[in-house]
Amino acid sequence: MSISGSTYMGKRLAHKLQPPETQEKAEKSGDRFLIKIVKMTFCIAILAAVHAAGAEEKVLHSVAGYTSSNDGIVEFSVLVFGDDGRVIATGGDELADEYPNADRIDGQDRYVLPGLHDAHGHVSSQGFLNVELNVTGTESLEEAVARIAAYDKANPGSGWIKGRGWNQVLWPVKEFPTAAAIDAVVSDRPVWLRRIDGHAGWANSKALELAGIDDDTPDPVGGKIIRDDDGNATGTLIDNAMGLVSSKVPGSTKAEYRQAFLAAFRELTSLGLTSVHDAGIGIDEAEVYMSMADNGELSMRIYAMMWEAGENLDAIGKPIVAYGNDHLDIRAVKLMSDGALGSRGAAMIEPYEDDTENRGLRMYTQAEVDAKVKKANDMGFQVGIHAIGDFGNRQSLDAFEKSQGGVASPLRNRVEHAQIIALDDIPRFAELGVIASMQATHATSDMNMAEDRIGSERLKGAYAWRKLLDSGAVLANGSDFPVELANPMHGLYASVTRQNREGMPEGGWHAEEGLSREETLHSFTLAAAYAAHQEDRLGSLEPGKWADFIVVDRDYFTIPAAEIDDIQVIQTWVGGEKVYERCEDPDSAECMN
Repeated sequence: MSISGSTYMGKRLAHKLQPPETQEKAEKSGDRFLIKIVKMTFCIAILAAVHAAGAEEKVLHSVAGYTSSNDGIVEFSVLVFGDDGRVIATGGDELADEYPNADRIDGQDRYVLPGLHDAHGHVSSQGFLNVELNVTGTESLEEAVARIAAYDKANPGSGWIKGRGWNQVLWPVKEFPTAAAIDAVVSDRPVWLRRIDGHAGWANSKALELAGIDDDTPDPVGGKIIRDDDGNATGTLIDNAMGLVSSKVPGSTKAEYRQAFLAAFRELTSLGLTSVHDAGIGIDEAEVYMSMADNGELSMRIYAMMWEAGENLDAIGKPIVAYGNDHLDIRAVKLMSDGALGSRGAAMIEPYEDDTENRGLRMYTQAEVDAKVKKANDMGFQVGIHAIGDFGNRQSLDAFEKSQGGVASPLRNRVEHAQIIALDDIPRFAELGVIASMQATHATSDMNMAEDRIGSERLKGAYAWRKLLDSGAVLANGSDFPVELANPMHGLYASVTRQNREGMPEGGWHAEEGLSREETLHSFTLAAAYAAHQEDRLGSLEPGKWADFIVVDRDYFTIPAAEIDDIQVIQTWVGGEKVYERCEDPDSAECMN
């Protein structure tokens, strides 16, 4: 697939250099974001001057390398990049001879790919898995409760127990859990655990009490309190109902966000990710990101979306581009249209097959979504709307069509997930220049229940990567971590095989919607960069772009498809700097873990 001739390649937004009097005014007024933007523009000018003056070269040789390009896959055995961190050239073995004085890096006959992008993840949530209660992967209610009891014992006190990861679909009894189950092991302190997809929460009685939830509490708009046959609140809350409890949970401090980010960076770079689109951050997270960028603490690139079009967006005020030596962009807004399929919160045009009175949860009216999109777009922000169900996708496309005047926009608005789409709506992505930001592993995780939920006819427009790509849409891939595991090799594998990691089903689940290896790599690199307005500087190992690349242990293009998810990352480089190296001896001084 080539996107070089796309009519959606709008002009890249850029800040104008602020005059000294504007900077002085900003400092006096305490406008921290304007001050940072002023610093950023001067930093970009200095970097350009340094690059123009020339840079010493480094030559990575003895590799089998591949990179996406607008003309297809380019192979190379030598990669040359400068001390400024940018690619100078790729080519055959003879290229190394053109740089006799360059630093030599022996690739030891290993394999090189561009740094992988995750076009939809949640960085702080991934980091907090390391410090909060993690019930991911529990195979029964009893196992989840046992983890709660163990965490309480290891972390005594009276404060909240917070965590994430349960998924009742994986349990023998696939029913939503109850407060009583937690009460049996922890009843004297509040417990609040988000479902793996973040669209449901499980509370104990203490947490329900603090939130003021009883059997008479009405369901909020866009949310649902799960009740038993007698109408009693059970302890599970869906989508907007979660706010009744989460609003009582102490928020994370900036110091806690910083620690979560650092933990996530260590994990994500070890998996071969050099760039992540952080899908929904608050103002505190934005400030922490900017502070870390100032201090050189971002070991990977972050493309962040402000959460909602309210106070967070007003606080930022304008897009932030290429901040911190091009490690941070904050130029998008994340909105929600519906919930998730697993909790039957995805908004459907017609009722669910296995719940005929339920069409899912609609977060906003069409007029409300239209207003949010227009506000963000008018401020120069790209908008990414979470849409799982066919109604949510249609509502999102309708809002974009109205904001964009029915034509493609240089802002490159996005639908996040684009999971179940009415067949008539699929061509609208290309017509409106809307990015389909999808996650390959969602298909292989949902295949055990998707047809039960929506039936075989609607399944024709579900996880429809091939239909979207063939229609001319740009498809950016990711994982939605921590909803799915963050390892991008799992996504590469799922995209190519349409199978779970056990190799099932044989031949792939609706294999006609699978992508080729070339298309898949493109979706995790250059197309993902395009979705973030970064294709001129990221996404491929072409001259002038940042030298973001990974060294892996096997050849992605020649190994059996069944081995793609087993690819191991040996090194990760960002801007020509090695930020991760796998070591057999973790105590070695050479280890960079």
